[in-house]
Amino acid sequence: MRPAPLRPAAVPAAPPPAQPQRYLTNDEAAGYLRLSPRTLEKQRVIGGGPKFRKFGRRVMYAVADLDVWAADRSFETTSDPEYAEQHSADSRAR
Repeated sequence: MRPAPLRPAAVPAAPPPAQPQRYLTNDEAAGYLRLSPRTLEKQRVIGGGPKFRKFGRRVMYAVADLDVWAADRSFETTSDPEYAEQHSADSRAR
C-alpha cells in the first residue's frame, strides 16, 4: 500500500480589500443629506453638524460620517425624551 499523498494545509482566504473611504464636497454632502449647503457651513462654525475633514483648504465629508450623524438624529415620536431634550436646548440657544 502506498501512503496517502500529503495535502497542503488549508489557507484561509484573505478578506476582500477594504473599500476606500468615499468623500463628498460640502455641496455633495448637503445634497446627500437633503440640506442646504449653507446649513452645513453654519454647523461647521457653531457645531452640531457631521464630522468633516480638511484637505488643505478643501472641506470634505466621509459618507460613513454622514450616515452616522443622520442615524444619531432618528426618533420615533416627538414625545421621545431625547427628542424633547434636544429641541428644548435648541430653542433656548436662539
